[in-house]
Amino acid sequence: MKVIALGGAGAMGSLSVRELAASPLVEELVVADGNKDAAETLANELGENCRSVVIDARDHDGLVAALQGFDVAVGTIGPFYKYEAPMIRASIEAGVNYVSICDDYDAAAEALALDEEAKRAGITAVTGVGWTPGITNMLVSLGMETVKGADTAAVYWGCHAADTVGKAVTFHTIHIFTGFVPTFKDGRTCRIPAGSGKEKICFPDPVGDVTVYHVGHPEPVTLPRHLPLRAVTLKGGLKEQYLNELSLLLNRSGLTSAAGRTDDVGRVVNACLPLLEKITPAQETASACRVDVTGKYRGKYTHRTLGAVAHMNLLTGLPCAVAAQMIGDGDVSKKGVMGPEACLDHKKFLSRLEEGGIRFFEGDDMTTPLQL
Repeated sequence: MKVIALGGAGAMGSLSVRELAASPLVEELVVADGNKDAAETLANELGENCRSVVIDARDHDGLVAALQGFDVAVGTIGPFYKYEAPMIRASIEAGVNYVSICDDYDAAAEALALDEEAKRAGITAVTGVGWTPGITNMLVSLGMETVKGADTAAVYWGCHAADTVGKAVTFHTIHIFTGFVPTFKDGRTCRIPAGSGKEKICFPDPVGDVTVYHVGHPEPVTLPRHLPLRAVTLKGGLKEQYLNELSLLLNRSGLTSAAGRTDDVGRVVNACLPLLEKITPAQETASACRVDVTGKYRGKYTHRTLGAVAHMNLLTGLPCAVAAQMIGDGDVSKKGVMGPEACLDHKKFLSRLEEGGIRFFEGDDMTTPLQL
């Protein structure tokens, strides 16, 4: 199959590209990025079946032209509240299947609104196949299969801020801590204040305990569309509590209430991060996710806790690459725009991630290896 990786030279996209370059299924691979030098360097490193092109995700016609002739487009250009819908629209017009690591709730909702257009074009567009959403969705699917009467999913993520060098992560973090964000309660979507619902959650080592909050992520938007869930909550936080507090302060101050302001604040924070990380350096950095699936069967509550841990680039880039291969290999026949839980075999998907180095656990203390 022929694959084009949009943003393929970035912190997350480059991991996807390396994984795809090693796949016998991929006969042609293009690293499409706004950073010409980085794209060329990566393509040259990966060999004769890989080449690079320069793209601008804001140029619709140029993006459509770049996509034409490929079997699958991989979308890793963030922040996704700016670029997910444009990438899907271009894929629809080009007639190319699409898979992304989109982690913004509003971008996911905008993407799902393109479902009928994608169906008419005969393409499969899977939004949010990374760490969270992505792995979390598949763990919820596994939990729903194994917990009798399951109807509630609590999704959590926690990470060290220094576990990625990607600058888009800062913009994303500020965005998800701003304003009101979606949650799914009693069978309907409602809005709650970002940064509310503070609690401490245990993740697999070396992440450990992290203080988390309601933040804006796609799981409450996508999961109830396909799975019979009555409630879906999403909370996340950084291991460095002072950065969580900074995000909350920016939200309360109103400095991030508009997109332009978010960009300005994000640039300042990115410039300061290297200094801030030196204040409280982590001996070992990692990222993790956890889902708690609950149900009631014959009058008794049933429950299962599942989680995963690795470095953020692996947690995010590997799932997207695996999904692209599953689509290209014919494992996915469903057309339209959807979350991964709607079209990917969760057991096959999670097993391939485990083979790639992601570690899975279960139990409230997140120490028991998960047998997939």
